Amino acid sequence: MTDAGGRAAIMVPGGGSTADVPLLAYARVAATRRGSHVHRIAWNAPVDWDSRHAFVAARVAAALDEVTDTTGVVAPVLFAKSLGSLAAPLAADRGLAAVWFTPLLTDEPTVAALHRATAPCLVIGGTADPWWDGAVARSVTSHVVEIDGADHSMLVPGPASVSAAILGQVMDAVELFLDEQVWLPDPAALARP
Repeated sequence: MTDAGGRAAIMVPGGGSTADVPLLAYARVAATRRGSHVHRIAWNAPVDWDSRHAFVAARVAAALDEVTDTTGVVAPVLFAKSLGSLAAPLAADRGLAAVWFTPLLTDEPTVAALHRATAPCLVIGGTADPWWDGAVARSVTSHVVEIDGADHSMLVPGPASVSAAILGQVMDAVELFLDEQVWLPDPAALARP
């Protein structure tokens, strides 16, 4: 068992990507810099939509078990992109904090799970994403980053530097969320001279 300082994170990819897409790669940096063990899920998601809920639930549950066995952390933070948001029922059932990048807010089981979740979550998406619904996001949590004109990859039209700046804005929100809602500083450590 490794000592993760009581902190662990699981990076859950989208359907056609890996845990190395920029949103998850920089989230991994944020978690690692806060002393967290990080586990990255790799998968080839099924094409059949009806089997995706069970597929995601099984893969994320297995990752949770592996992280707990490896680190002793029973409630890792989920960082999930797109299809990975189908793990919302599992997060709600286990009381896991989560960062949902471009979640599928048009999927009723996902939205229902987000509404019943008790742990803090950060929901991030763009108005040009067909699976985004800003009103639903704001009904789930007060921790919402909504980028005008951003698509499902969180890219906006125009120079690439504008999309890169948006990535920076999103990561600032992720780090603030981790520091203020999830991995609060140890008061004893703050009191040390």
